[in-house]
Amino acid sequence: MRIGGGSVRTAVWGAVLAGVLAAVLAAGCSGRQEVDFILHNARVVTLDAAGTVAEAVAVKDGRVVEVGAERQILNRYRAKEMYDAKKAVVYPGWMDGHGHLVGYALGLREVDLVGTGSWGEVVERVVAGAGGGGGWLVGRGWDQNDWGGAEFPDRADLDAAFPDRPVVLHRVDGHAVIANGAALAAAGIGGGSRWDGGEVVLRPDGSPSGVLIDAAAEALVARMPPPTREARRTAILEAEQRLRAVGLTCVVDAGLAWEDIRLIEEMHRSGELALRVLAMVTDSPENLAIAVRDGPLITDRLVARAVKFYMDGALGSRGAALLEPYADRPDWKGLMLQEEAAFQAKLAQVHAAGFQAATHAIGDAAMDRVLRAYEPYLGGGNDLRWRIEHAQVMGPDDVARMRALTVIPSVQPTHATSDAPWAGLRLGRNRLHRAYAYRDLQSAIGMLTLGTDFPVESIDPRLTFYAATARRNAQGEPKDGFQLEQALTPLDAMRGMTVWTALANFLENDLGTIEPGKWADFTVVDRDLLEVSAEAAREARVLRTFIAGK
Repeated sequence: MRIGGGSVRTAVWGAVLAGVLAAVLAAGCSGRQEVDFILHNARVVTLDAAGTVAEAVAVKDGRVVEVGAERQILNRYRAKEMYDAKKAVVYPGWMDGHGHLVGYALGLREVDLVGTGSWGEVVERVVAGAGGGGGWLVGRGWDQNDWGGAEFPDRADLDAAFPDRPVVLHRVDGHAVIANGAALAAAGIGGGSRWDGGEVVLRPDGSPSGVLIDAAAEALVARMPPPTREARRTAILEAEQRLRAVGLTCVVDAGLAWEDIRLIEEMHRSGELALRVLAMVTDSPENLAIAVRDGPLITDRLVARAVKFYMDGALGSRGAALLEPYADRPDWKGLMLQEEAAFQAKLAQVHAAGFQAATHAIGDAAMDRVLRAYEPYLGGGNDLRWRIEHAQVMGPDDVARMRALTVIPSVQPTHATSDAPWAGLRLGRNRLHRAYAYRDLQSAIGMLTLGTDFPVESIDPRLTFYAATARRNAQGEPKDGFQLEQALTPLDAMRGMTVWTALANFLENDLGTIEPGKWADFTVVDRDLLEVSAEAAREARVLRTFIAGK
C-alpha cells in the first residue's frame, strides 16, 4: 500500500524522531551518576583560587562531587534530594574564627544586660529577670563605657535589691564582673583579697566595690555552682539553632575544658548536633595534662588541636597590658596574666604534643611578650600556624615581627567598631593608630581569620562583614568609618569568614571553598555580598545553611 501526502509522511517521521529522542534521553538518564543531593539554579561563589562562579553543585556522602553549570550538573547527575536556590547566592559555609559557643549557650539563660544605658537600668533588668526562685542570679553584657562615663559601678544598689541572694553580673567582654555582697561573701572575697593578674576594685574605705577584674573575677566564677551536663546540652542545642539561622556552619570555641569538648563530641556522635566546632583547649593544669597525654582530637565535625592562653585582659576594663600607661589612668598599665618562664614551659608542652598555640593578646606589652615567647619555635619558617587572638594594640614593629614568625592574626571587626567611641580615651591619639589595624595585618601576612568573640559581640557574621569593610557598627556609626584606611576589601572579608579561617585551623582540604572533595557546607543568601554596597550587604537575608549537604 502506498503512502501518499506530505502531511502523512511528516506525521510518521515525527513519530520516529520522537521515539529516537526518547530512547536517547532514556539512555542518557540511565547513565547519570547517582548522588545524594544536588543544589542548582544558584549563583555559587566558590571562593576557589580561580574565582569560579558556578550554578550547581552535586554532593555525595556529605562532600562535593562536582561544581559547574546548571545543564552540566543536571545532565551528569541525578539525586532524590534537590534544592532549587531560585537564583540565590551560595557561599562556602560561613565560619566564626573566634567565639565562645558554650559561653554563649549558657548565657541564653542569664539576664541580658547588653545595651543598657545606665547602672540603674542594669539593676532594673536584673530585678525584672530574677523570677521567684533562689540560688545564684547571673547576668551578662553591661558596659560602663555606654553610660556617659568610664567609671565602674558600685554594688550598693545590688545589695539593696538582693540582700541575701548572690548576684554576679559579667561585663560584656567577660574580663570583669560586679558581684553583690552575698556573692562576695559566698566566694570568700573581701577587701584584702589579692590575685596575680587580677584586681579587686576597692571603695575609698577599702571595702570591695563589687567589681572584680580578670583573675579575681575568675576566682569568684570558679566558686559558683556549675550548670549540670544536661543543662549544658540543652543550651548548646538552642545556641546551634540561633547560629545556623544567621548563616554559620562552623565556629571556633576559643577556650573549652575537656569536659565540654567531650560533651560536644558525644552530641555529634548521637546526631543531635550538626554544627562544626573547632575547640581550643583552655589553659589549665588539668586540661594541659589531658592534651599532653592524649594529643589532638580530630573527627569530621569536631577538631581540638589548639590550646588557648591568656596573656592580658581587655581594653574596656583596662586589663589589656600596655607598654606605656593608659591615657585615662596614668598610674596603670593593665594586667599581665602569664609569667614569662611559666608561659615558655607551657608552650614547650603544647609544641611537643602537636597542638597549636593561640594566645589572647590585646595590649602592646602583651603582644611583645607573646611574640618573644613564640620566637624559639617559629623562627626560620614554619607551618605550625600559631595564632594571636585579637591583636588589637601593636607596637611599631609588631606587624613585621608577626610576618617574620608566620603568626596568624585572629581579629574581630566588630570589636573595632564597638570600641571606637572610647578607644582613643584609653590609648591616646598616637597609640590608637596602631590599633585595630586589620588591613596592615592582612597585607603583611597574606591572611587573617575573622570572628566575633560572641557573646561579647553579636553572633551575626553579616555584621562582621560590615564592620570589616565599612568600619561601622550595626547602627551605621561612625558615618565616615572608624580608621577607614584599615578596612578590608569585600573579597578579603569573605575569605576571612571562610577560606582563611579554614587555613588557620589546618582544614583547607576540607572547608573554606566549594570544590570537589570538600565538605558540602553552604550558606545561602538573597544577594551577593561581594557585589552590593556595604549597607545592602548588612541587610542580606540568610535563606538556608547546609552542613555536609544537609
